Amino acid sequence: MSLKEKFPRQKKIARAMIAFANTYGGVLIFGIDDDGSVVGVDSEKEEIDLVFTAAKQYCYPQIEPKIEILEFEGKDVIVVTIEQSKTKPHYLVSSNGDAGKVFIRLGSQNVIASDEMVKLLESEQNDQPVRISIGENERRLLNYLNNFGKITVKEFSNLVKISESEAADILVNFVRAGVLEIHITEDGDYFTLA
Repeated sequence: MSLKEKFPRQKKIARAMIAFANTYGGVLIFGIDDDGSVVGVDSEKEEIDLVFTAAKQYCYPQIEPKIEILEFEGKDVIVVTIEQSKTKPHYLVSSNGDAGKVFIRLGSQNVIASDEMVKLLESEQNDQPVRISIGENERRLLNYLNNFGKITVKEFSNLVKISESEAADILVNFVRAGVLEIHITEDGDYFTLA
């Protein structure tokens, strides 16, 4: 494997580790083909180094993978377990060293987290109780959800004539309080009553 091939692969591995750490944890397996056949790995050391480099250089904060080498059908397979993190959110470090995008799992895909999802991940670190107040905007939100079932940040912003940032803050606080649920889709996030 050339050095040129290594960097994109490290970032792809880092994205998967970040998504697992930011969501519910997960497992990466090296040496199993897409069709499920056991192909093994050419070099255990090289694959393990690739994983640890991805975790150190491309994940912020760093992720600590658990690695096992198992033998299947006479071939070595590497199993990398990523636990759900207690220090969310994890960011993919960009090429200039800055913390970049946050990834989460959506089904079997690693997707970029919305700003609202990042706020929810950040709020998981906050042990403070959530305080919400019910004013006119919040009443209109709850009434809208009773009538239509779901709402996006943009729709809520337009409904009550506030900025999308203010709308997002209200929606995130309602999710944290257990009043609303966030639903993540490829077409964008939306909120429903819990």
